[in-house]
Amino acid sequence: MRLLTVVVPWLSLFAVIMLLSSSCLWSLVAGLGLYVCWRGCWRSIYVALCTCKRDLTCLLVILRVRFSIRRHLRNRSTIPALFAQTVALHPNKAALVYEATGETWSFVELQERCHAVAHWALAQGWAEGDVVALFLESHPALVALWLGLAMIGVEAALINHNLRQHPLLHCVRVSGARAMVFGTELAEAVSQVSDSWQPCMLLFSIGQQDDDDKLHSLPVQNLDPLLACSPKHPPQHTLRKEFNDRLFYIYTSGTTGMPKAAIVVHSRFYRIAAFGYRSFGLRRDDIIYNCLPLYHSAGNIMGIGQCVLFGLTVVVRKKFSASCFWDDCAKYNCTVIQYIGEICRYLLAQPVSPSEASHQVRVAIGNGLRPAVWEQFVRRFRIRQVGEFYGATECNCSLINTDGKVGACGFSSRILPSFYPIRVFRVHEENGELLRDAQGLCIPCVPGEPGVLVGHISHNDPLRRFDGYADQDSTNQKIAHNVFKMGDCAYVSGDILVMDEFGYMYFRDRSGDTFRWRGENVSTTEVEGVLSNLLGHADIAVYGVSVPGVEGKAGMAAIAVTEGQIDLNVFLISVRKALPSYAHPVFVRLMPSVDTTGTFKIQKTRLQREGFKPQHSGEQIYFLNRRAGCYQAVTPDMYSAVVEGRVCL
Repeated sequence: MRLLTVVVPWLSLFAVIMLLSSSCLWSLVAGLGLYVCWRGCWRSIYVALCTCKRDLTCLLVILRVRFSIRRHLRNRSTIPALFAQTVALHPNKAALVYEATGETWSFVELQERCHAVAHWALAQGWAEGDVVALFLESHPALVALWLGLAMIGVEAALINHNLRQHPLLHCVRVSGARAMVFGTELAEAVSQVSDSWQPCMLLFSIGQQDDDDKLHSLPVQNLDPLLACSPKHPPQHTLRKEFNDRLFYIYTSGTTGMPKAAIVVHSRFYRIAAFGYRSFGLRRDDIIYNCLPLYHSAGNIMGIGQCVLFGLTVVVRKKFSASCFWDDCAKYNCTVIQYIGEICRYLLAQPVSPSEASHQVRVAIGNGLRPAVWEQFVRRFRIRQVGEFYGATECNCSLINTDGKVGACGFSSRILPSFYPIRVFRVHEENGELLRDAQGLCIPCVPGEPGVLVGHISHNDPLRRFDGYADQDSTNQKIAHNVFKMGDCAYVSGDILVMDEFGYMYFRDRSGDTFRWRGENVSTTEVEGVLSNLLGHADIAVYGVSVPGVEGKAGMAAIAVTEGQIDLNVFLISVRKALPSYAHPVFVRLMPSVDTTGTFKIQKTRLQREGFKPQHSGEQIYFLNRRAGCYQAVTPDMYSAVVEGRVCL
């Protein structure tokens, strides 16, 4: 205590002096001093000393990105303009490599393809603010399309290529798209909804034109020859859009049903890519291996953004392959890889191969890496740095793990928490609503207490913006008022996190009607609607259940069977046609009725708690055996096999 009485006054004086400085760096140091003074305990001093270096490092990254964004705002920059600067630095350097064919596009070649897209779009009569839906598998052409459209202010809607039927139609409609460009490999999916297009909808196909009856039955134009004849020089168009204007839409699964079109403005694209570049020590000579879908922000912004803005080379693979992963990395001399948690687990399950020891990968960037898998992954594949991050496309409360803390998706400073105002707040366990104190403000969680992550909204701060969705009602549902203080507003992530005493954040779960499976967000209400229609409007509860040793939650559908039996073979055939693979129910529970409230809302709490273990007579639980291609009854032996990992999901 004697030492404390000596140290605290000096820290107090130092803090007061430093607070008079306008430097944010000194403000953090001053905050450290005041933090120690106010708390006045050895544990607080210990926490501050342990986290000071981490917080200072992150502060420098935040300041660097913030100042860059402010400069681009003053200059009225756009992503196409910044890309032009990148091209000028190294026009002949490889920009994109397509693994499937080995084709390489230099930066100037990518720019010329973008110019061709821009001229083609102008010839269609499209103007700034118009929307074109892009429905393609991962391919460099997808980058040329959205970037070329952005050169003349046309906004792309990046459609998940796994969607079919009504969800696909919904995504196109909600964007207000005037046209769709689709890959010829997706012609059948487009033909399934072609009768529902508006008469003015234009269709363009891209890719190899096989003798496909589905393709020829559509009123579609082949885009490849049109782009081949299109000029390669910059279009004569003065872009009126600025840094905070719309760039494109990325769809995210919400808690209210169908996917929502999240608005990505130019500054948000820059912010996400720049934080990845600055936080994880990326270099301009790095080569990124990107096997994530390009309709996602991780693949198209965090990954492709490094190419567009910072001149890195990106190797694009159409689809993840565990057996080819390290062979590809070695072949293309990749130094950075992108992952989601499931990818790392799949790689660990592969037999040892020579390429996993001969690669040059230095950094792995992604999210969802579990602690046990994390340590095994780093040790086996000799990864020097893991850049784990958290953040939805539209959120303003992104987190980054800058110091490799195992299991953490980021942190919140305990020294100066108001510098980046995010917080974990208490929520009601049953309905996920924010809990409030007597004054009507939300209640912060203490370290170790799980709660929902929330970020303060300020449209004057480029890091605190919330641009929302194409649908205003969806935007309003994500905003809470009187959260940090009376009169404010904040973005509610819907994700449950827990913070330890050092400020490290750990992802726990997703609240609301969404769960994560196979790297995708699954909207339970969306799946419920599809399955109910397939089964004649039966009462259905869809939810996620935990399976030991498996990331995310497996989908389970509790179906009320009022008369007769359900032919699960026919059911599975219909499900495969109507839903993407990650949304197929892994478990099916047939029961006389599902629990409902007095207002006929389905209750899932008991069902989630009971999981997939057989325990009620008169009910049956089935498991989707993907290898056998059918649903099989969950017997006690089958249950044990799934829990013990002897049956693969």
